[in-house]
Amino acid sequence: MAEQPNPQVKLPDPVELSKTMAAIAERSQRLVSEFLARQDHHGQMGGGHFGMADPLNIGSAFLEMTTRLMANPAQLMQAHFSLWQDYMTLWQSATRRFLGEETEPTIQPGAEDRRFKDQAWEDNALFDYIKQSYLLTARWLQSTVREVEGLDDKTAKKVDFYTRQFVDAMAPSNFMMTNPEVLRATMESGGENLVKGLENLLGDLERGKGKLHIKMTDFEAFEIGRNIAVTPGKVVFQTPLMQLIQYSPTTDKVMKRPLLVIPPWINKFYILDLREKNSFIKWAVDQGITLFVISWVNPDEQLAQMSFEDYMHLGPLAAMDAIEKATGEKTLNVIGYCLGGTLLAATMAYLTAKKQEKRVVSTTYFTTMVDFQESGELGVFIDEEQLAALEKRMSEKGYLEGTAMATTFNMLRANDLIWSFVVNNYLLGKEPFPFDLLYWNADSTRMPAAMHSFYLRQMYQENKLAEPGGITLDGVPIDLRLNKTPTFILSTREDHIAPWKSTYAATQLYQGPVTFCLAASGHIAGVVNPPASQKYSHWTSDAKTLPATPDEWLASAKQAPGSWWPTWKQWLDQYSGGEVKARKPGSGKLKVIEDAPGSYVKVKIGDAPAPERPLAQAKPGPHGKPAPSGKRAP
Repeated sequence: MAEQPNPQVKLPDPVELSKTMAAIAERSQRLVSEFLARQDHHGQMGGGHFGMADPLNIGSAFLEMTTRLMANPAQLMQAHFSLWQDYMTLWQSATRRFLGEETEPTIQPGAEDRRFKDQAWEDNALFDYIKQSYLLTARWLQSTVREVEGLDDKTAKKVDFYTRQFVDAMAPSNFMMTNPEVLRATMESGGENLVKGLENLLGDLERGKGKLHIKMTDFEAFEIGRNIAVTPGKVVFQTPLMQLIQYSPTTDKVMKRPLLVIPPWINKFYILDLREKNSFIKWAVDQGITLFVISWVNPDEQLAQMSFEDYMHLGPLAAMDAIEKATGEKTLNVIGYCLGGTLLAATMAYLTAKKQEKRVVSTTYFTTMVDFQESGELGVFIDEEQLAALEKRMSEKGYLEGTAMATTFNMLRANDLIWSFVVNNYLLGKEPFPFDLLYWNADSTRMPAAMHSFYLRQMYQENKLAEPGGITLDGVPIDLRLNKTPTFILSTREDHIAPWKSTYAATQLYQGPVTFCLAASGHIAGVVNPPASQKYSHWTSDAKTLPATPDEWLASAKQAPGSWWPTWKQWLDQYSGGEVKARKPGSGKLKVIEDAPGSYVKVKIGDAPAPERPLAQAKPGPHGKPAPSGKRAP
């Protein structure tokens, strides 16, 4: 008989555990009382959208799923029989193991599943049984709802998504009595971890003014302009919606054509300039590129009526005019990242209709969707009921709170971005690790009501951008088929926000020469992948005519090790226009306003609203819209 493994976790003594829990309860009651005493008497802990019965429209989806499942009793019986068989196998295996035999696991967590990394989940027979029991039930539940016949595609995706949310929430790792690491910490510290965890929980509630804002990193460890977003440069132009940063050269010669980067306004631009070792901005400057980056404003209620059209005029179009003044160059190259790329595609169609497309010599798109037919898991949040509820919520303040968008994105990776911190912060009572990426992730931005409603309805819900003339900007019907500018499209293989097969659809819309590149990893890590890190790989193809489907493209693509950055730079070189002497910010017709990264990016969602101010007045620019300039209070 095989020797039984020595478990790393012993079950706690019931008497000692009872005493510990009683002491924790006493201290916890005091902490909660103190927290409540600090709250006002106007219901800060409640509020708002929670008054709606089902704002996410989940109930009707699950009702339809249940109705169809019950209409097929044979399928339901088979599902239950399958689960029963799995449990019998697990029980037999667990019994043999309790008797000291070596057994093979009935089910194993995935290699990327970090919830069960503590060795006790493997070594201790009881916790191994709890783990496998959960994994079997989770697999059964998800496979059962996926196999229900007759559901429309949107309902099926919604049911699958929220079933996974439920399954993730019910993991035994999320509860003290079924998490060996937490039990061990509780016994070793006499419960201090739980008391500290409660303090962390109450601190997060207080920071969120009654709503739970989970602290994902040490916010005191970072400061914009001090140890993140520190690439030297100057703000040389601004509008009510953005500041334009020109970065200081690090080479004697630079590309003749400047490069403009349009980041998404859902997050802040410094994802491309976190720290020196992983800054795309610094790397691009070091390659001899005169680089300009848009830093979007963090809008408040005074910008509630700013539209998608306004973002085009006061964003990239105003920036193009400004760059010409700063450098004297009439043409440039442009990058659009995510939503910034969606705006760039629409802007290029607008410029083409206006016979001005030659101002842009090349376009690059990072993880950008322009055809939203297959919008991935974010589509779960887009239906008429949810959009109506969201618009009602935005009408109260004139914008969507940044925390709402952050929560949505976190739900796409709930185990990594929600439950791991619940365990670390609240059950283990630890402080989160300082991490620049998570600091940026928590530094969210608001969305103006008019623009956000237009974007969600016209693009996500109705997919009008991909339809010729489907949307109109400043009286111009937008037709992406008009875009004939040479284009580089970067997508990422594990992207949950802009699925790469959805982004590939753009290759069939644009009429100019298109180069498609697929990077490993996800929406952020796949893009922010400096060559020095020697991480991830990327795929390219030499085909001059791209195939109709992404699977066909991937079948013929070649995989290359490491970062895609040098591959893109080699492509961009053909549109450099030659070399000129390096340009310093402020040396042209635009004077320096302030140091990079500027003041707009430093405005946080918790800051008090700016004093009421009129939008800047200026003479119309070449695009028929005001081109505001001069200082504006953030």
